[in-house]
Amino acid sequence: MIKRHFLANILSVISLFLLVFLAFNAMFSRSAAQTARWIAPKDADNLKNPLVANRSVLAAGKALYTANCGPCHGDKGRGDGPAASGLNPRPADHTSGTVQNETDGSLFWKITEGRTPMPSYKKVFTDEQRWELVTYIRSLAKMAKKK
Repeated sequence: MIKRHFLANILSVISLFLLVFLAFNAMFSRSAAQTARWIAPKDADNLKNPLVANRSVLAAGKALYTANCGPCHGDKGRGDGPAASGLNPRPADHTSGTVQNETDGSLFWKITEGRTPMPSYKKVFTDEQRWELVTYIRSLAKMAKKK
């Protein structure tokens, strides 16, 4: 009888440990897609921004960015928006050298295609609006340096 209770207790402890382990693993693990570098294809990488960075393009880009990108990337583009803490992977810091060193075509492609948790904007914005976003993202690093 004691042996049976002992085995039942051991099995309960092992089951509890396994359950806790699986729960933590599910919460803190990242999928291969989330940890892999996000690299645009060469043909997209070579696209050139047809827009000139003037006041109207920057204003349009800022309006789109604030409404659609700001909740995750933050109004200043640092990846610290109010929704950022719950995302895996964390949103990119658009003021960072990593993002600013990407080509315009690469940024345009990423905005267009998206990748979990970032949505695709292919059917949401026109090509011109996506280029306005690229132009505005370029301005974020310059604004960060001024401060």
